[in-house]
Amino acid sequence: MSSIKKLAGQTMWYGVSSIAARFLFYLLTPYLTTKLTIARYGDMSILYAAIPFLNVIFTYGIETGYFRFATKEGNSKSIYSTSIISIICTTFFLTIILIFFRSSIAHLLRLDDHPEFIIYAALIIAFDTLSTLPFAKLRLDQRPRKYALIRVSSIILQILATYFLLSVCPRLASESPNGFFATFYNPAYGVGYIIIANLIASVSAFIFLHKEFFSFEFKFNKKIWAAMMIYSMPLIIAGFAGMINETFDRIMLSWLAPVNDIMAAKDQVGIYSACYKLSILITLFIQAFRMGAEPFFFKQAEDGNPQKVYARVMKFFVITITVMFLVVSLYIDIWKYFLSTDPEKLKIYWTGLKVVPILLLANMFLGIYYNLSIWYKLTHKTIVGAYITIIGAAITLFINYFFIPYFGYMACAWATFACYFSMMVISFVWGQKDYRIPYAWKKLLAYIIIVVLLFFVHRAIIYFLKGNMINFTSATFLLALYMWFILNVERKEFQRMPFIGKFFRPVNAAGSKSER
Repeated sequence: MSSIKKLAGQTMWYGVSSIAARFLFYLLTPYLTTKLTIARYGDMSILYAAIPFLNVIFTYGIETGYFRFATKEGNSKSIYSTSIISIICTTFFLTIILIFFRSSIAHLLRLDDHPEFIIYAALIIAFDTLSTLPFAKLRLDQRPRKYALIRVSSIILQILATYFLLSVCPRLASESPNGFFATFYNPAYGVGYIIIANLIASVSAFIFLHKEFFSFEFKFNKKIWAAMMIYSMPLIIAGFAGMINETFDRIMLSWLAPVNDIMAAKDQVGIYSACYKLSILITLFIQAFRMGAEPFFFKQAEDGNPQKVYARVMKFFVITITVMFLVVSLYIDIWKYFLSTDPEKLKIYWTGLKVVPILLLANMFLGIYYNLSIWYKLTHKTIVGAYITIIGAAITLFINYFFIPYFGYMACAWATFACYFSMMVISFVWGQKDYRIPYAWKKLLAYIIIVVLLFFVHRAIIYFLKGNMINFTSATFLLALYMWFILNVERKEFQRMPFIGKFFRPVNAAGSKSER
């Protein structure tokens, strides 16, 4: 249990940073959807859908390679120095290329009026890339508190900068038409100011990490670098295909949406992107879990019989995300008010709520896949990850290409579902042959089916029985019922956990908790 407890502790700290930081940023959603038109929110979504593709190219899987070789080889300083020198050189080269081709990239993303957005994005990617290995070093050195502080601080700075540029500056400019702010502020430049605020945050995070960044030596080990590239290169393919699965649907939706003009297509992107954010509980937990789990899994592999630990981690993971699925899907009529503070825009955004349960399930499958993927990373078969993700990308592209022209963003949601479900199944079947882990897969599958059935039961209840009180009561009862069911089925597991285990110990004849 100590290893599970350690993972839980690290995940909590990385969760504090990842969940708190990104959740704080997601709290801007109603603010941004109110400040921007739906089409302009779509512009922002398209640009931020493209950035992850470039992040994959800029980082080329070196973070995972660093984790693997630093824990295996034991010479972490030399490996870090080699990695950081490599990333500095490639970042400089790729940033210049992006800036040079900014007009062509802007045209591809339907941002022809603002090629400077590509310059801002290139600089954001550059500073984020240069921060990747320092952040990884903090994780490997098990310094989650500093990691959390920097993550949260930079996001808070981004939020403050966004608010200053979108709300404070226009007020100062209007109060003093001939003043300093009025000379440069353009009320129609909303998306540009959001990107500039992001750039400020990225630069600040890099500055906060300067001590870790400059801790390298000017020594480049070609042999180590070549081995790391062989290990990491398949992760580029997997990562690039993964971005197709995660974000490319927004770009394809802007190209293929069944509407008559570009602005209407961007409206569809804006609606879909805003509703996608309602799956944040699951996606943020998955991100936090990955931050703690990846170095944990590699270190755990050095101990005897790590497979049992991996299986138990999967069980707790699935229990957590199924509860999260219910928290979002059953209370969707509360969460939907998160989308905007403008009543008129709210009604438009609500037309996309039907994608939320589909995307919640899709992200649940993605989280399970991330758990399963440890087998090919430990066995140095990272090319398998590339194969699986390419299959997922092919499914995404096929469904989106043929069905977006007829079904719009609903096709995007079902493509995401089909993609992640397929990747999860393929990884499980393949992994059990090459690196068997005793997952309680029948029980975990039952948990997923149960929460889906509970969702449909809730929808049936509120379909026949109208009213907010009925809606809230039904959601609360079904959520409590599932949690009671889990606590009873997994009582022995919870008994072994620190702190909360005492609440699950059997009661003896005298009515007190028995001691073990």
